[in-house]
Amino acid sequence: MDTPTYLAYDYPLLSMFWTMLWLFLWILWFILLFRIIGDIFRDDTMNGWGKGGWLAFVILLPFLGVLVYVIARGKAMGGREIEHARKKQQAFDAYVRETAGGDSRPSRAEELHRLSELRTRGDITEEEFQRAKGLVLNDDRPSTPAGTTPTGA
Repeated sequence: MDTPTYLAYDYPLLSMFWTMLWLFLWILWFILLFRIIGDIFRDDTMNGWGKGGWLAFVILLPFLGVLVYVIARGKAMGGREIEHARKKQQAFDAYVRETAGGDSRPSRAEELHRLSELRTRGDITEEEFQRAKGLVLNDDRPSTPAGTTPTGA
């Protein structure tokens, strides 16, 4: 057993700080590299040769390629990211509206049919039926379900 044993005091606090800093910087570097590569592929204004050239530059000379890319196309990169996020949000909103049924209210005929069924089952009285029928026919219904706010507000 001639192998040295490393204890906690063999690795001082400052060395641990520098190790964590370098690890953080490497993770940050890879995040930036992958965001730039994603932006190269996302850009619709650039043709295939331009994308291939930027991709080769960023992969073959990563530090210089990333620096030049951020200087040359950094401002437009943020705009493309915002536009991409906006399109994703619009697609999600459209999906939710489609799945939830959107802003469509039941028609008067459907509401009258439901009221008639409630009266037939005895859940509501004739007086309640006539009052609800009058509200449906006068279109005094709320435009949104109770407890929700209109989408325009």
